[in-house]
Amino acid sequence: MHDRYESPLCSRYASAEMQYLFSPDKKFRTWRALWIALAESEKELGLPITEAQIAELKAHAEDINYDVAAAREKEVRHDVMAHVYAYGQQCPTAKGIIHLGATSCYVGDNTDLIIMYEALRLVQKKLVNVLALLARFAKENRALPTLAFTHFQPAQPTTVGKRATLWAQEFLMDLEEVSFRLENAKLLGCKGTTGTQASFLELFEGDHDKCEALDRLIAQKMGYDACFAVSGQTYPRKLDAAILSTLSGIAQSASKFSSDIRLLQHLKEIEEPFEKNQIGSSAMAYKRNPMRSERIASLSRYVIADALNPAMTASTQWFERTLDDSANKRISVAEAFLAVDAILSLVINVVDGLVINRAVIERRLMAELPFMATENIMMDGVKRGGDRQELHEAIRTHSMAAAARVKQGDGVNDLLDRIAADPAFGVTREELEKTLDPVRYVGRAPEQTDRFLAQQIQPVLDAHADLLGVQVEIRV
Repeated sequence: MHDRYESPLCSRYASAEMQYLFSPDKKFRTWRALWIALAESEKELGLPITEAQIAELKAHAEDINYDVAAAREKEVRHDVMAHVYAYGQQCPTAKGIIHLGATSCYVGDNTDLIIMYEALRLVQKKLVNVLALLARFAKENRALPTLAFTHFQPAQPTTVGKRATLWAQEFLMDLEEVSFRLENAKLLGCKGTTGTQASFLELFEGDHDKCEALDRLIAQKMGYDACFAVSGQTYPRKLDAAILSTLSGIAQSASKFSSDIRLLQHLKEIEEPFEKNQIGSSAMAYKRNPMRSERIASLSRYVIADALNPAMTASTQWFERTLDDSANKRISVAEAFLAVDAILSLVINVVDGLVINRAVIERRLMAELPFMATENIMMDGVKRGGDRQELHEAIRTHSMAAAARVKQGDGVNDLLDRIAADPAFGVTREELEKTLDPVRYVGRAPEQTDRFLAQQIQPVLDAHADLLGVQVEIRV
């Protein structure tokens, strides 16, 4: 349909896998799984629920009668009760025990948690693959000298591979955050209207142990180890803020990476992939715009801003619950995950297809290297008997004059010619050129790259080997 708004996160950016996790079908199937887990747990704890009732619930766990639920919701204006009714229509024997003792947040909140954790696992998988690709790129270019920048001004050289480790390190920090969230995953459990489990204490005739066991059983049946120890009606909304803060961190890393690629593409040193028939500009046919990296930056900005939503929601919850979280969280949480999913797909695509223009890298480095070699030239002059302070002043004077010619004259860096012509240094142009091997000026960059990849990245890739290998599609 073309006559109404559709989120670009779905139509243009996010993967089908992530979109399904936040779909109605995933939500309502999870509701039914939770109702089955509740009934099974209550039966195991002694409530009069039969195997036949549970079997009936399981038989209709997947064939959701959406038309019945939609019609009922129009009448009662309550989505959970509409689906309880629809499930009961399919399960007449079990109708009376569906949702027994529970409040709406039992299915709503536990489902939200399950979906977030499953979405985090998809994010984790893509992060692992980002790291694998960056590691490959860094290893291949571990010793390729390139001009480094501070303040986007020429600084001491580094290597292309070492620069890639800076990107990888930030994504590694993000992976650690995601893994922490997954390792500490908890469900709400079944806590009742204000979190006191009063309805279950009544059902279990005052047996507190059974109330505690109910949470454990439900968590186990849904594949989790624990529930929040205490709650109001809802799980702490602070968790949403923490998870979106993790997603914001990924967006920050991706945006920094994409900004570097955009700057490098401007310098014509490294370029993102550009398809044969891709159009860079509607007006300027020669252009190769870094559109993928620009999209990463754009979506990242959205996620970083969106992360404020659950933080404000968490800070304004009243007592045991309010409903001013509902509309906000169903938008902010889902869209943050959809956007990060799209961002990581783009990062994977860009890293996998980076184009290195070695000749450009070398020309720019060599144009600046004479300035960076001046300290070595000065030290060599001192070894020949020169005065360090006098040589320093001479180099300063020659450097300023050479820089002025580069910026305001014909663009030629004649610093070496000036130094060779100065008797204070006692050195020829040919001797000076021997000092301009870029490898002499990259410090430990290749060794740092090797060490980082071996000690920091490879153990992570080994631990998550089952996650390696992902196909991404950039649709537009």
